[in-house]
Amino acid sequence: MITVPVSLGARSYDVRIAAGLLDHAADQLAPLARARPFVIVTDANVAPHARRLADALMAGKLASETIVLPPGESTKSWTHLESLTDRLLDLGIERGDHVIALGGGVIGDLVGFATSVLKRGCNFVQIPTTLLAQVDSSVGGKTAINARAGKNLIGAFHQPALVLIDPDLLDTLPLRDQRAGYAEVVKYGLIDDPDFFAWCETNGAALLAGDGAARAHAIAHSVAAKARIVAADERETTGTRALLNLGHTFGHALEAEAGFSDRLLHGEGVAAGMALAFAFSVRQGLCPAADAERVAAHLRASGLPHDLASAGIAASGARLVDHMLHDKKMDGGTLPFLLARGIGRTYLDRTVKLADVAAFLDDLPRQPGGRVKPGRIR
Repeated sequence: MITVPVSLGARSYDVRIAAGLLDHAADQLAPLARARPFVIVTDANVAPHARRLADALMAGKLASETIVLPPGESTKSWTHLESLTDRLLDLGIERGDHVIALGGGVIGDLVGFATSVLKRGCNFVQIPTTLLAQVDSSVGGKTAINARAGKNLIGAFHQPALVLIDPDLLDTLPLRDQRAGYAEVVKYGLIDDPDFFAWCETNGAALLAGDGAARAHAIAHSVAAKARIVAADERETTGTRALLNLGHTFGHALEAEAGFSDRLLHGEGVAAGMALAFAFSVRQGLCPAADAERVAAHLRASGLPHDLASAGIAASGARLVDHMLHDKKMDGGTLPFLLARGIGRTYLDRTVKLADVAAFLDDLPRQPGGRVKPGRIR
């Protein structure tokens, strides 16, 4: 087992990583047990893993109840938040109990936010079942639901008590979802670790093909990188943690244009967003063109979107920028952008003009040979 500590004083916790960990979860959860059952919250796609977890807990003489929610991004909503909190209250959840979030980023975000507000704060445990959640969203305490105006606009910082990662759970994950999660792995190399990006170029194909050693290395390295950044800037007050948003400003706008649907998964939006951030950095004279081309080439080779056309987005630059105006990072009427001076040299730029972003986006092909007529920024 690999243990990565997330050092946050009284809110510190461990991220424990081991193949087959789900079937031995009772050993890990026993110290958190109380007289009342654990509540497992999952979605319909992950329900078979929830039954395995319940059986493992029972074998360890730990009781549990299971709540199954619909799968998909639309579950991160007021409607499902209300439904989940009502069901948890019906089960008599107490502040000292631990709710288990078993699923991908949607379940982790929803359960995390629900427990942050329920009785002014209850405990929860993350057991992520997707690559994206294992390397990114299950660690760090960002919890949220979506609003009509945009993604993750209603939420709270609420750290889990424990994160248990079983890489074997990825064996049942569709390839598209594995690729989407892999975008977040690549992100850690692009932020500040060019050697890790080079590792991804060499080993990414093996990871996506199910190679256990490559998968374990990528997860452990990514979690350690995120733990280090979160420990330095838990609530994104110094700008350090903002580096984790590389690709997200562009990516969230693409997701919004796709209706936050399966047309474009979150990780796919992040992949295209990272390529766009590097391409825009080249246009601004900040980044060598060869680095941006290298990023796009690796994303393309990994089966991920790397521009607007491959993301299936045909909207004008003005429309995409209008989506960005709802970004939660807006501050004083300006939107900070994560840009790059090269691979592993990402930085936060607060001087970007949205008109320049719109013009850049309008110059990009939406389909072979196609561009859009520039629109007006509201």
